[in-house]
Amino acid sequence: MSDHDQPGYADALDELDTILRELEGSDVDVDRLSERVERASVLIALCRDKINAADISIRQVTADLDAATDT
Repeated sequence: MSDHDQPGYADALDELDTILRELEGSDVDVDRLSERVERASVLIALCRDKINAADISIRQVTADLDAATDT
């Protein structure tokens, strides 16, 4: 899946919420269980990557601001 095909952070969270509700339901389709857990794992990794990228970006911006005020 390319970056262009990946859902955004909010969409990934929405899909994770949907999967969680499916898994918490009393009528979980056992045949789909593995598929849904695997998809959740992919979405969690995607969200973590997006959070880490945002953290790095924010740290860089604040470091640049700090450097600019120190000069």
